[in-house]
Amino acid sequence: MVHDYITDFTIEEIKQILEKIKTCITNGKFIISQNENRKENVDFIVDYKLTEIQQKNILLRIKVEDFCHGLQNDKPGLEHEILYVFCPQERLTYGHITSYIDIYVKFSLVNEERVVVISFHQRNFPIDYLFNYDAS
Repeated sequence: MVHDYITDFTIEEIKQILEKIKTCITNGKFIISQNENRKENVDFIVDYKLTEIQQKNILLRIKVEDFCHGLQNDKPGLEHEILYVFCPQERLTYGHITSYIDIYVKFSLVNEERVVVISFHQRNFPIDYLFNYDAS
């Protein structure tokens, strides 16, 4: 499936969207998808032994500069939604090795009152930051 990336956002627009997302997360109005279709999310959380507090803190540390692109939701009945993709870097430990990991995060902002984190896993394909951010 080929997605057309939506990239006509301003920094201010993403700042406002991120504020809404973080308000939902702070207020506990979010969920990280961990169903049978989101095995990658489950594996990531288990492999890095991420507690719920650590998961929440990773999401709250996401910055405007971590924004990559938007996507039109292709799920039936949700075609009106825009999904927001960010790729922050976090220092995480796997086994006995600690390193910086790019985390692919895709948000659905539901009615600006609830957030569904559709993707929350290690980045597994190349991405571009919309605002020319260099994470290194």
